[in-house]
Amino acid sequence: MKNSQRYYLLTLLSYFGLLILLSLWFLWLAPSANIPKSLMLLFGVGPLLLPLHGLLHGKTYTFAWSSLLIMIYFIHGVVEAYADPEVRLLASLEILLVCLFYIGAILYPRNRNRELAAQKNAGSETE
Repeated sequence: MKNSQRYYLLTLLSYFGLLILLSLWFLWLAPSANIPKSLMLLFGVGPLLLPLHGLLHGKTYTFAWSSLLIMIYFIHGVVEAYADPEVRLLASLEILLVCLFYIGAILYPRNRNRELAAQKNAGSETE
């Protein structure tokens, strides 16, 4: 398995883990008493759906910009872990998944571009 494939899988697994975690958190595990569940899903999980198509198709540009989007969830996890002891475990899991996503989303494009450049160089040398 190539390095880029490992980082691709790491990114997708952490992405879907985060999607599931936040959905469960906002709907069943610790829903907010003051905010409707639909709004929590819209603003909490909705932005995560933006890069879904590009991530599934392995578009390196999507991986690059989604690593910036994911920082919103890092901030959310840190604030929740600090402010609310009742959801500290969920917030810690969110932070872990965000860090794994970030690592994968940064390293996948770098390794993928290197592999493509190596293939291109190998193809031009045979001509």
